[in-house]
Amino acid sequence: MAYDEQLAVRIRDLLDGEPGVVEKKMFGGLAFLVDGNMAVAASSEGGLLLRADPAEAEQHLAHPHTDRFVMRGREMNGWMRVVPEGLGTDIELERWVRVGVTYARSLPPK
Repeated sequence: MAYDEQLAVRIRDLLDGEPGVVEKKMFGGLAFLVDGNMAVAASSEGGLLLRADPAEAEQHLAHPHTDRFVMRGREMNGWMRVVPEGLGTDIELERWVRVGVTYARSLPPK
């Protein structure tokens, strides 16, 4: 499955003017990196993939339509998925994009 191009457009619109943002195809989807660190991605599995501070992961995962990101059978701490049902409004999407961008900005630039 290809990533949701409309979701990518919505993410791009939210990140317009944000310094240091680069798009890159990753994980079969379209990722948005901030200073070289992945913040969010339109996932090839549908919905949004994002990075969050691992110390805040449980509080984010308490929200509906979220789950840990699993790669090769292993849960990745600080990596989350938000299914499409959790991204229906611009406010919902903006919340998750902010989480990803905030965490990416907290990391050293690559």
